[in-house]
Amino acid sequence: MKHLLMLLGILTLVFSLSACTFGVDSDSEENITVYTDRHYDTDRDLYDTFEEETGIKVNILSDDADRLINKLENEGEDTPADILVLADAGRLHRAKERDILQSVQSDTLNANIPENYRDVDSEWFGLTRRARVMVYHPDRVDESELSTYEALAGDEWEGRVVTRSSTNIYNQSLIASLIAINGEDETKSFIEGLVSNFARKPSGNDRDQAKAVMKGTGDVAILNTYYMGRMAYSSDEYERDVAETLEVYFPNQETTGTHVNVSGAGVAKHTDNQEGAVRFIEFLSSTQAQESYASANYEYPINPDVSAHELLQGWGTFTTQDLDLSELGVHSETAAIIMDESGWE
Repeated sequence: MKHLLMLLGILTLVFSLSACTFGVDSDSEENITVYTDRHYDTDRDLYDTFEEETGIKVNILSDDADRLINKLENEGEDTPADILVLADAGRLHRAKERDILQSVQSDTLNANIPENYRDVDSEWFGLTRRARVMVYHPDRVDESELSTYEALAGDEWEGRVVTRSSTNIYNQSLIASLIAINGEDETKSFIEGLVSNFARKPSGNDRDQAKAVMKGTGDVAILNTYYMGRMAYSSDEYERDVAETLEVYFPNQETTGTHVNVSGAGVAKHTDNQEGAVRFIEFLSSTQAQESYASANYEYPINPDVSAHELLQGWGTFTTQDLDLSELGVHSETAAIIMDESGWE
């Protein structure tokens, strides 16, 4: 009897393990894992909507862009990641160079995303746009004084310019774009002049630059458009006052155009769910998701069928740099070196 009970116990255990591994999976569901450096509630809301509409659960790992790229590369075939979402075209290009993304053929993505906002080999796709503009206080700056990024290196701007640090990816990509357009030597001369005109040591995020102009620390700031949108509809009364008081200026309209960057996504090279990953990016490029990016996060939509938020429309149309965005990645390391050598802290 004792041996019979032991045998029954073993059989019960084996059956239980089999059921967990192979058997009754009525509670299981399809999953995708997203590695992302974006940190907005808008994204989480969109991911929730995708889950509800498709039944595909979205797992999120958030971290710094470079750490995510390194993580994907180090994990290799063992990575749990299916999708990489990054807030900079330069970093997306870096991910492509590290061979951690795969080419995707999708009629939906090709229809929803203009050619100049997707990788030439279809390894990454832009999802939102933001322009890096000048914001100024109209009591201390006349719009006629403004023209180009390069002009901010002039003597008339001494002690009047504020911006983020040289380690900030938005500034690095701006400088990378200028290297692509103007060359290294001219860009280095510009940076040296710009640094000499800083009103203070670079610090804080883009909102802090606008607030510094509001307080009179500087007269003009370099920042991304969507920060002005977020402040305009902020729960913080002071931030709303800042956005209402300051003016937005799109530089280089008579020359090379305003610098524009994208957030975008690519399918991980070693995904276990390529179909679900592509479906996810297609959803983010849809009019439904693009309207959410535009209305809730004040980013310019990629999908041409979707209009920008009325606040952004009120700033008017503008000419952008005629530049392959992969150039931001090609020149990003050089940009960082030149910025450091020129004293941009």
